Amino acid sequence: MASSSRALRGLSVRAFSISAPVAEEIAASTAAAAATTQPPPPSSPAADNVLSSLAADNVFTPRAERKLLRTRGLTPVGSRRRRAAILSGSRIPFEQLPYQCFQEARKVLIQHRQEKVKDIETERQKISRLRATQVEPQNEQRHQHRVNSMERYLDQLKIHADINDPMPIYRYLADKKWRQYDRMIIMQRITQMNVVPDVLPSIDPTLNVSLSFGPRDVQPGEFVDSRVSEIPGHLNIQPYDKGERYVTIAIVNPDVPNTSVSLAKLGQDQVILPWLPAYTQKGLAYSRMSIFVLEQKDGQILDASALSQRYEHNDFILRSFVDRHVLKPVGVNLFRSRHDEGTAGVMQRAGIPGGDVEFKRKKIEPLPYKKLPGSRYR
Repeated sequence: MASSSRALRGLSVRAFSISAPVAEEIAASTAAAAATTQPPPPSSPAADNVLSSLAADNVFTPRAERKLLRTRGLTPVGSRRRRAAILSGSRIPFEQLPYQCFQEARKVLIQHRQEKVKDIETERQKISRLRATQVEPQNEQRHQHRVNSMERYLDQLKIHADINDPMPIYRYLADKKWRQYDRMIIMQRITQMNVVPDVLPSIDPTLNVSLSFGPRDVQPGEFVDSRVSEIPGHLNIQPYDKGERYVTIAIVNPDVPNTSVSLAKLGQDQVILPWLPAYTQKGLAYSRMSIFVLEQKDGQILDASALSQRYEHNDFILRSFVDRHVLKPVGVNLFRSRHDEGTAGVMQRAGIPGGDVEFKRKKIEPLPYKKLPGSRYR
């Protein structure tokens, strides 16, 4: 097939189909031309500096843009005004950078914060005047309730003053996100599986408690293999308010009441009862391993050595423990255990008897048939 010899202006001629002899001639001529072509002259240091200074974010003239595209094959990023500001940004203050929309939005945020700061100062003066007011003894409770309400409102104003600067209010935003989903999930699990009120009558979690065994995170209510839970897991307890506190961590199995333990790698002076693996014997339903974080009152420290002499794994009642030591449940989590192929080995290594026991439902035999006398039906 003959190739077209006509070419558009500015474009080279390209053959769509050629015969084998013609192709050999073209290849030979191309190789000869490449052999006779002189190498380009070495670039000067000044030219290298100019090329190295060209970047996709600092060229702001049409000529420099074309040169960047021709020499380095890069397309400029952003507008020319932005690139010019970046190039000379070290000489222009941040407040004067030519981002008009950003600067106008920044003015609105500054004005919003100034208004909140004024409201904070006004509220502080109101609280000071209210505290200095003398009230009758019968109105003391109402007076204190009003002061507490105003202080809570003052805290909200402080938060909203810096709401557009996320650094000071990370805890507030994290707490809000946690309450919108994760807290609802854990409350659904412990209610659906009757952890509340089987173990504790009620709980209002304020701490985010997450559980993991090794690199694997455990979702609330998830089944965990007995060989995985044989080694104590890791708890991540995230508070959302400031201040130091002491907590007691207890794990209770209400289905096999044989465990109430502290979790994590703790010293002997911090452990009341050692870790006991989660297990479920063959034939039984799943076991609920509920994890409770109990805040100690007024930062008091419990004597773990004395408590370890008093309490045992068997017959441990968490409600009595909480009431006796005035503890406040602030965090909860849950995972489940069921019988698997590794349960017998886990129980044997932990020294728990009954690994070879299988529970079966007892068949209730019917009462023997008693024939009634025939005279009854005459």
